[in-house]
Amino acid sequence: MAVFTEVSAEQAQALLDHLQLGSLSSLRGIGAGIENTNYFVDCTQADGHLHRYVLTLFERLTAEQLPFYLRLMQHLAQRGVLVPSPHADSSGEILFEVAGKPAAIVDRLHGGHQMAPDAFHCQQVGAMLARMHLAGKDYPLHQPNLRGLAWWREVVPQLLPFLAADQAELLHSELAYQEQLAASARYGDLPTGPIHADLFRDNVMFEPGEGPGRERLTGFFDFYFAGVDTWLFDIAVCLNDWCIDLTSGRLIEERAAVFVSAYESVRPLSGAEHRLLPALLRAAALRFWVSRLFDLHLPREASLLKAHDPSHFERVLRERIAKPWHALHDEALK
Repeated sequence: MAVFTEVSAEQAQALLDHLQLGSLSSLRGIGAGIENTNYFVDCTQADGHLHRYVLTLFERLTAEQLPFYLRLMQHLAQRGVLVPSPHADSSGEILFEVAGKPAAIVDRLHGGHQMAPDAFHCQQVGAMLARMHLAGKDYPLHQPNLRGLAWWREVVPQLLPFLAADQAELLHSELAYQEQLAASARYGDLPTGPIHADLFRDNVMFEPGEGPGRERLTGFFDFYFAGVDTWLFDIAVCLNDWCIDLTSGRLIEERAAVFVSAYESVRPLSGAEHRLLPALLRAAALRFWVSRLFDLHLPREASLLKAHDPSHFERVLRERIAKPWHALHDEALK
């Protein structure tokens, strides 16, 4: 969500006119994130009310790939999942061109991020994630997880010159472990479908609810890493962000248990999912360690860009290897 491509007020207004969304009041670049160009777009409509949107220009994804992501958001929103739906023109088109880049405009969610979540926040995210997975079961388009195993294989050799010996050894051994896991019959038993694949704290919004500390989830956003993969990987990505101590990478087991319980209140996990959760927690840590190393050492230029610290997910991966965690007690998995 860095600003790689500058958008003028005139270019933004042209898209608003095409979509009949009103007159531009303000246009502000969003500096967080590292993949696409994003702007907050406020405009005044004929009723005199201010309406707020997010304009995204896609820097890596192609016009051929983008319908998967945009139509997925539309599909989920139509089924009651709290996600921003892309705005369509009179012909139903939701993908446009701005400043020479593929672009879309979606509603801006209410509220703000919760960067210090407690069990109550984790409970809401877990339940909504399960609803999202079930709602996507009949989604007809297919796109693999573009930051999955195939990408790890491609990128890891490019990263090795930048790593210390112990880091290179860990990267090699964990990649080999995940390759062996992915080839196994037990991994093949895991249920799959469209996943968010990047549902961190800064991709979820909450607004004040009834009573102090009772914030209400208002939506998931930034689906541009989504793809078809195991649902368990999506759960693991969430656990590794929502349910950890950020300093040490340690999993906060009480919070993780609440998250998984809330998820299972909507969609119970299979026996295979329970057994492989520790392995997928490692996979999720590896994915973000690799991507953060990539963004740090092989970056693109942007007018607003701050790479995330790779060492965080190195710590998380080492923690998950040293201290595997099951949502159920070991005896229940036998």
